[in-house]
Amino acid sequence: MSCRKAAHAGSWYSDSSTELNRQLDNWLNAAELIHGPARAIIAPHAGYQYCGACSAFAYRQISPVVVKRVFILGPSHNVRLAGCALSTAVKYITPFYDLTIDTQVYSELEATGQFERMDMDVDEEEHSIEMHLPYIAKVMADYRDSFTIVPVLVGSLTWEREAAYGRLFSRYLADPHNLFVISSDFCHWGHRFRYTFYDPAYGEIHQSIGRLDKMGMDLIETLNPSAFTDYLKKLGNTICGRHPIGVLLQAASHLMKAGEHKISLKFLKYAQSSQCRNMNDSSVSYASASLIFE
Repeated sequence: MSCRKAAHAGSWYSDSSTELNRQLDNWLNAAELIHGPARAIIAPHAGYQYCGACSAFAYRQISPVVVKRVFILGPSHNVRLAGCALSTAVKYITPFYDLTIDTQVYSELEATGQFERMDMDVDEEEHSIEMHLPYIAKVMADYRDSFTIVPVLVGSLTWEREAAYGRLFSRYLADPHNLFVISSDFCHWGHRFRYTFYDPAYGEIHQSIGRLDKMGMDLIETLNPSAFTDYLKKLGNTICGRHPIGVLLQAASHLMKAGEHKISLKFLKYAQSSQCRNMNDSSVSYASASLIFE
């Protein structure tokens, strides 16, 4: 049995189940249930000291009693990938308990010919999926034996491939027993990220970054994949999970065009790792959202 270890535990988040449980409890208790039950969420994947409180606003919207399967779509940071990849593991280890991969859904996805398998070292090096596992385990703790996970590493997709994967995932999104977790940070600003867009009309640099991110968040809320893609092309905002977000938008758009579903997405929390005031500063932005079927 192949198990993916919790490679970032003890550094990006606590490897103590007691301490981790206390942190997540505090963050979840500080968040309100205002846009649920979530069928999909967007939440960040940085170290918990930076984004754990922000992530809680997305995870608070989940109704664990209805969830049987959790899809986790995370961007690839370390390997070039033109499509999407599945894990070779059967379980993902967390400080709380092990999460079991849904082999049936994996077989269905693999049968489409649109997915490859990632090596275990690639899987364990990547943090975009792992950073959601403790939150998933925490929220689903009372149902730990009755749900599975479907981790998917998302590459640098073209518009056409985002649309194709969106159509492919749309039938799973339509199932109320499925939850989609979309892993993404927002603007990575500073010379170390090779992105220093600044519009002084909005005040200081951190205010300009906030305005830039808000524009993107507003477009994501419209569930219009074309508008979001055009925004990225025009302003170049360094949203690392833009392709997983694009796949979600395509899936939602596909369902709404079929006329059978009314879908709403709302951003609930926004934060920045630091407030940039000069061109030598840097920061990463975080945002949490919930998508519901009305």
